[in-house]
Amino acid sequence: MLAIASVVLLVAVAGLAFIYFVLFPTSSPKPFKLKASLHATPVNSGTSLTGTWTIASGSVAGYRVREKLGFLPAESDAVGRTSQITGHATIVESNGAIRFTAASFKINVYSLKSNESMRDQHIHTIGIQSATYPYATFVLTRTLSLPSADLSGDVVTEPVTGVFNIHGTSRSETLPLQMTLSNDLIQAVGSLTFPWSRFDMTAPSVGGFVNVTGHATMEFDLRLRRA
Repeated sequence: MLAIASVVLLVAVAGLAFIYFVLFPTSSPKPFKLKASLHATPVNSGTSLTGTWTIASGSVAGYRVREKLGFLPAESDAVGRTSQITGHATIVESNGAIRFTAASFKINVYSLKSNESMRDQHIHTIGIQSATYPYATFVLTRTLSLPSADLSGDVVTEPVTGVFNIHGTSRSETLPLQMTLSNDLIQAVGSLTFPWSRFDMTAPSVGGFVNVTGHATMEFDLRLRRA
């Protein structure tokens, strides 16, 4: 009996070690962040940005969470991302200011991929439950105004306010947005960290011993070009 118990314990420990060292990420993609560039491209004098700008290739959005096995936290974040994003923004220039008067984006969260396929399958039915709520959206609700000085090509940081719909639940949120603007490309980077309950979600738990901490982060790197 002692021999059998020892074998069972050994198998259990080996299984936990496999989950911790193989399935848990030891490194993960860095959070999105724009950096000031020595080769920043300013908007040419006389060039108008007025019009509709749509999502372009290179746009990415996803989640960032920290998992734990029992009381042992993973060494790095679990990160899932997708490039299946659609949407557009409307810009009006007047009186020396650039105004984003409308913006709407839609993310296919069912297509989120991480470094582990089992995690990707689990979030279809727990946490974000992407099989039931396959899309997350954002709609701008307050005009975002930028002075003409922000057309230098350098990184601009401004607060943006809009309604996020995640897991079928809508919430108005304001978050800092990093942007760069040039003649033919606008890049916008941001993130929103929230308790799971904010969007009526429950932190994922698998088997009672693989759990996720109490907050999640939604992050994005959007590229827009003229329609």
